[in-house]
Amino acid sequence: RLFRTKKHGMDIVALELIKSLQEQDKENEYHILVKKDKDMGCLEIRNPKFTLHVLPSFPYPIWEQLLLPFYVWRLKLDLLHCTANTAPVYCPCKKVVTLHDIIFLEQNPIKGLGSSYQKLGNLYRKYVVPIVVKNCKRLFTVSHFEQQRILDYFRLKEEKVKVVYNGVGAHFFVQHSTEDKQMLRREYDLPDRYMLFLGNKDPKKNLPNVIRAYARYLKKSQEPLHLVVLDFPTQALARFVAREGLSKDLLQKIVSIGYVRNQKLPILIQASTLFLYPSLRESFGIPLLEAMACQVPVITSLTSSMPEVAGGCALLVNPESAEEIAQAMYKLQYDSTLRQTLVHDGFKRSQLFTWQASAIKSMQEYRGELES
Repeated sequence: RLFRTKKHGMDIVALELIKSLQEQDKENEYHILVKKDKDMGCLEIRNPKFTLHVLPSFPYPIWEQLLLPFYVWRLKLDLLHCTANTAPVYCPCKKVVTLHDIIFLEQNPIKGLGSSYQKLGNLYRKYVVPIVVKNCKRLFTVSHFEQQRILDYFRLKEEKVKVVYNGVGAHFFVQHSTEDKQMLRREYDLPDRYMLFLGNKDPKKNLPNVIRAYARYLKKSQEPLHLVVLDFPTQALARFVAREGLSKDLLQKIVSIGYVRNQKLPILIQASTLFLYPSLRESFGIPLLEAMACQVPVITSLTSSMPEVAGGCALLVNPESAEEIAQAMYKLQYDSTLRQTLVHDGFKRSQLFTWQASAIKSMQEYRGELES
């Protein structure tokens, strides 16, 4: 799914890993197997040891379970790295799998919020992943928190699950001009001052509690910031506000701008006053580091991997408490000393996570798997 237009976390991780592997590894041959899609220009092959194979389009289970193993056999590969939680049950070579999280195993895959596509994907993973874990010698995951969850759930030995941290794209460290920010505001019709919530329809992103918290914050703040929400339809927001019995006036302060490409995210974040990331559950949480790289203060959760990744450089809240999130919004708006401290410490923290380091660690694990 590397070439799909609307990329999300796992797609970005795979893309950045491939880019960095091209820079780091001049010895081994790499074959990148992808499905044809609209964003074919997102990956440039600069290393002659790398070859791109665009495979025919099929529904994902057929593509992964039948087409992918066939091409692995045809290309006579020594090792297959599947980067997005699943892998072929049968593979004609050694394989490693990046298991970003096991959320789909911790809950009913077809109940609750989320699109039909997400529910079907969760159902597919629920049946495939336990088999893949059993017949795979090495797993990658992205935090020590998630490593422990996987070890406990599958009752594995620690050496089977390796932690390979994600990184922060270099473009998030580039500081943009006032003119760049004003152009973006005009493009998306954004207010001058806003807090940014990088949410979507995934239930774990915690949009309901963010909206409840924002309603409380509006009652407290004398000069309230607007709330800018990504990738969530305005109509769905309006339905939620009505269902909760909240004032319709709330919608006048919320701006929903749909999906924003990763290359534009740094300007959008840098133009904001504060960044909201109070997820219910994350295996890593790249956006909170991206906001730190952009020198914007972050509110995130005290649950799952987020304290590990934030490293004391964000304001931590209970994501289940709308009141606590609201208090954090208010505090971060008016406490300039706290804001400056989080910006300073967060920027230093974000510099510790690079895609180059991820690529080097991955290469070491590839070598270990091939030699075992």
